[in-house]
Amino acid sequence: MSFEYPEDLRYLDSHEYVRLEGDIATIGITAFAVEQLGDIVFVELPEAGDTLIQGETLGSVESVKAVEDLYAPITGTVVESNAIVIDTPEKLGEDPYGEGWLLKVKLDATPDLSEMMSAAEYRDRVEGE
Repeated sequence: MSFEYPEDLRYLDSHEYVRLEGDIATIGITAFAVEQLGDIVFVELPEAGDTLIQGETLGSVESVKAVEDLYAPITGTVVESNAIVIDTPEKLGEDPYGEGWLLKVKLDATPDLSEMMSAAEYRDRVEGE
């Protein structure tokens, strides 16, 4: 199966992605992660005003196969949780990089992206598995 790897994103080993736009980061999970999970039935996310700490658990995604924790790729304050994926979890599978985003987060500081992978690095990692 062929997946998209948008070039404007940075990727984590745990299959979350970050899109930076000024001091707002959009966080989601990759198409590869969605494919591995199968049918997603429930998404648990923090609420607006909650603080994320880079590397800590921020919520979970539940599929018919498994429950997977989600990890914060950056530190900041949640400004919006995507009500669409909370109400309609299958949206994650339909459009993980568009309507299927999870959180918008206001950055506390300039994020350290050095631990994150580029699109090419992430593609090499998952297609090598």
